[in-house]
Amino acid sequence: MLISSHSSPNGGIQLSGGGGGRFWWEVVPVAPPSRTALVCTALAGIAVFAALFYTTSRGRLKSPWSRRKRKHALTPRQWKSLFTPDGKLRDGGVKFLKKVRSGGIDPSIRDEVWPFLLGVYDLNSTSEERAIIRTQKRKEYEKLRRQCRQLLKRSNDCSKGTSETSCIEDSGSVAQDSDSSSYEDVVSARESLSSEERSPDVEDSDDPSSALLEGDDGSGQTTNTDASALNTESSDSDSSEDPEVIQASSSSEGREENDPDVPLKDYISPSRTDLHPNQCTGENFATWQRIIRVDAVRANAEWIPYSPTQATVSECRARRAADAVGLKDYDFLEPCGIFHAARLVAILEAYAVYDPEIGYCQGMSDLLSPIIAAITEDHEAFWCFVGFMRKARHNFRLDEMGIRRQLSIVSKIIKCKDSHLYRHLEKLQAEDCFFVYRMVVVLFRRELTFEQTICLWEVMWADQAAIRAGIGKSAWSRMRQRAPPTEDLLLYAIAASVLQKRKLIIEKYSSMDEILRECNSMSGQLDVWKLLDDAHNLVVNLHDKIETPF
Repeated sequence: MLISSHSSPNGGIQLSGGGGGRFWWEVVPVAPPSRTALVCTALAGIAVFAALFYTTSRGRLKSPWSRRKRKHALTPRQWKSLFTPDGKLRDGGVKFLKKVRSGGIDPSIRDEVWPFLLGVYDLNSTSEERAIIRTQKRKEYEKLRRQCRQLLKRSNDCSKGTSETSCIEDSGSVAQDSDSSSYEDVVSARESLSSEERSPDVEDSDDPSSALLEGDDGSGQTTNTDASALNTESSDSDSSEDPEVIQASSSSEGREENDPDVPLKDYISPSRTDLHPNQCTGENFATWQRIIRVDAVRANAEWIPYSPTQATVSECRARRAADAVGLKDYDFLEPCGIFHAARLVAILEAYAVYDPEIGYCQGMSDLLSPIIAAITEDHEAFWCFVGFMRKARHNFRLDEMGIRRQLSIVSKIIKCKDSHLYRHLEKLQAEDCFFVYRMVVVLFRRELTFEQTICLWEVMWADQAAIRAGIGKSAWSRMRQRAPPTEDLLLYAIAASVLQKRKLIIEKYSSMDEILRECNSMSGQLDVWKLLDDAHNLVVNLHDKIETPF
């Protein structure tokens, strides 16, 4: 076919074509566009561009993660630049929290940054104030460890044949005996924890949420003891290099990490109902201690690449640490595993004494493990764990009210966002969202990799720190942020993970057991930054509808 074109006398273009079919056509001549038409066309184009830009901009406001997976994490250089000469965070920590919310934290500075996120240090504290707090909190932790050693010694004495009456009397009075002054200090510290949110003054010496840790200050005074400390009730442990760890547990049955077939009821053992909730007796402690040890030696080894120093610990030091807390039956572990288990035991035991209402419950070791991987000093890791448990402790209450409340919120988020999916869940009698029980209890620890878990927790902690500091509460700040800080970011993330599977759930699943298996098989399949993106979009759209009082 042959095509030709030539200008028309009246200004248009005339096309003609021919081929084997001998056909011709021509375009009707068109007059040149007028100036008015050109102006109108240009204005229309500008309007379309503006509309697209506005829509895109609104989309970007929805979440700090829109249109990308992750910004760069907070680097050591950026971290140092955030402080004034006297060691205060600039602008009350607003820029710091914004950075963490958008990209997390470089692993090399987590041990310095986490105490700020977890309320150990106030965001407005100076370096001098933090040094004082660090010293004070180290001493408080050492007192807790002495109590643990007393309880352990009494338990060992009882097991060797001491009369039952004597054991009961001793265990009931352990908190009131020769170290009663330390017990009063611990009680005072626990009471101050509840008032931290009302008065985050770092000078409050009884406030455990504004305590300890920064850099290496005081690192030469660790709280570890060697084996001889077990028989020395009144000795301090300032100069020992071996860490002590504590665990308290509610059930005598262990559980395997990341096992999708573990029954949900195993995550909070009913045996805890037999314990006295408000006092740490020798009997309670012995029960917690037994299960702590089972959980500690079964701890997942994912932490090893993230803690090179602890991963290369010598066998001699690891065994000393285990002896210091009475840990046995660990011969199948590598030295780093023994050391990690010993630290878990020491800190979880101390927490059981510190918070006897909760004591220990299976799942708490999962929450502590990432903390001790990042923080090498036991007393610093302990107070970070206390800050973490300020909210997470409700997951381990005997009445399970904390769990029920959170499941209810997840259900409400799904109902508000996707009525079709919610109706399907109703048909399956699964609208209570019990299938995400495990996600709630251990805060996604089983569904995400070690690094993903930490990334999620850091963003969640940044939200909670912003709320404690009063950042993001005003209407103006909400208009700017669109996704305001929330205490329940975890629950929005859990709902987002379910919504990502909506099509599969609606089209293929006909029972709650099938949905449960799907949720438990998410391990390693989730993109944590996409999950956070979706979670923040849910916060944007639903935070005014989802009431989350505790």
